[in-house]
Amino acid sequence: MGTDSLFVPMFSTPAATERTSGSAWLQAMLDFEAALAAAEAKAGLVPAAAAEEIARHCRVALFDVASIADRATSAATPVIALVRDLSALLNADARLHVHCGATSQDVIDTAAMLVARDVLGPVIADLRAAADECARLAEEHRDTLMIARSLLQQALPTTFGCRCAGWLTALDEATAALARVRDERLAVQLGGPAGTLASLGSDGVRVVQLLANELGLAEPVVPWHTDRTRIAELAGALGAVAGAVGKIALDVELHAQTEVGELAEGKAGGSSAMPHKQNPVSAVLVTAATRRVPGLVATLLSAMPQEYERAAGAWQSEWEPLTELLRLVAAAAARTRQLLAGLRVHPEKMTANLDLTRGLVMAESAVGPLLGALGRTEAQDLVSRLCRRAVQEGTTLRSELLADPQVRAVLSEAEVVAATESADYLGAAPAFVDRALAAHAKLESR
Repeated sequence: MGTDSLFVPMFSTPAATERTSGSAWLQAMLDFEAALAAAEAKAGLVPAAAAEEIARHCRVALFDVASIADRATSAATPVIALVRDLSALLNADARLHVHCGATSQDVIDTAAMLVARDVLGPVIADLRAAADECARLAEEHRDTLMIARSLLQQALPTTFGCRCAGWLTALDEATAALARVRDERLAVQLGGPAGTLASLGSDGVRVVQLLANELGLAEPVVPWHTDRTRIAELAGALGAVAGAVGKIALDVELHAQTEVGELAEGKAGGSSAMPHKQNPVSAVLVTAATRRVPGLVATLLSAMPQEYERAAGAWQSEWEPLTELLRLVAAAAARTRQLLAGLRVHPEKMTANLDLTRGLVMAESAVGPLLGALGRTEAQDLVSRLCRRAVQEGTTLRSELLADPQVRAVLSEAEVVAATESADYLGAAPAFVDRALAAHAKLESR
């Protein structure tokens, strides 16, 4: 077992590994060659019998993937070896019509679009299922109180449902952007050696249209050999998805800390040295995958400026980063779905942690009712002083407010209690949950 097979299961899914394998890439290239011959036959440029003969032999099982890979080093592309091997399988008549008008980049760019489309189907399904889990959690915990944290410190009361609503909206928006790229921006590539399709004469545009129809890809306005915006959009959309699921994983890791204990994975992992540990393994694997994504996105973006009509190295630099990016995001999406489906929520720990400061997190709320009588500065100074006293004396903010003559001259006991009640200081949190759920339902109805 090599290192590749040792680590791949943690950073991919079986489907993504299969659909981005060397065999999958090669089959996508063969799909291009078969579709090109079919398109040119429909345009009257290739005999129908030749196109059929080519299509019959465009099956990856007929080719030696390792041999083609080895020979690719002599040409900086696997396409030359592939076309030679394909031609050798054909009869003399069909052999004349293989790869007509195309160049190596047409084959690999189109194959990249086909591979990406194939991988993105399960990825988008996993992301949508993960969003459904977020919606379920948001609805179930719409009123489950917890402490919000800012700069890792306790801030103000919120609800776990509101947290899940944030996860949900980010997932929905990132998934919609990725789906748009899949549905609208994955385009066929056919430009020939210099982007003019000169060898096809006046039939070039027609063949592009027919080829796009054959493969079910978008038809570009012009060849995009050195216009890499499509690759950049794909990379950016995958990067945004990674950020959205990475945020969820990070939150789970933080909430699952022993000292916090507010969340736990349904099936936590153990430790090789410490039997008592319950590690958030799914979240850890999502984090590990998504931390690698920005560098790959940056590599693909850095490859965008390319020379003249065809690049010298920048184009070739895209293939492996794109493959790895698709695998990592597929793994992160699948594990986020699994993580959320089994997530265990501990409301009692959320309540306990909300009470850790003995009400100090309600200081902002306590200032509000005092503003009219005391003014902002004096009210804030007064509550700050009472917070310090509560810390020094080990009391609560509520008790200090109730015992302070200046406060009681302005507020009744009931008003002090109301100003220090966590459940009454949630602002628009419940409404935000409802808005997120409504937006998600709208997406699902499309």
